[in-house]
Amino acid sequence: MSKKKKIKNAPVYVADSKIHGKGLFAAKNIKKGDLIGYFKHHKTTVDGPYVLWLEEDLAYTVEDDFKYINHSKKANAAYYDDFTIMAIKKINKDDEITHNYGSDWG
Repeated sequence: MSKKKKIKNAPVYVADSKIHGKGLFAAKNIKKGDLIGYFKHHKTTVDGPYVLWLEEDLAYTVEDDFKYINHSKKANAAYYDDFTIMAIKKINKDDEITHNYGSDWG
């Protein structure tokens, strides 16, 4: 993995979610296109909680608070294969940050 610039005080926090269990929330307003952060991860071949599949045979277990990003068909953020999470819509302070995990999810 190439070295990534760490984001100090990523603009997020974990709290109870109305969607599922715990969720990740915006600690401040986040603009569309803003980098939210980089997720800590390790490669895996086994599906399970907090596993992000980027391709059919390529998966990573998310090891930090970004694992609490819940699914929504109307997502406001996206994971990318460079291990970043970007805002794809404006996210207001205290809104839950969500990602569309696809039609096969849950």
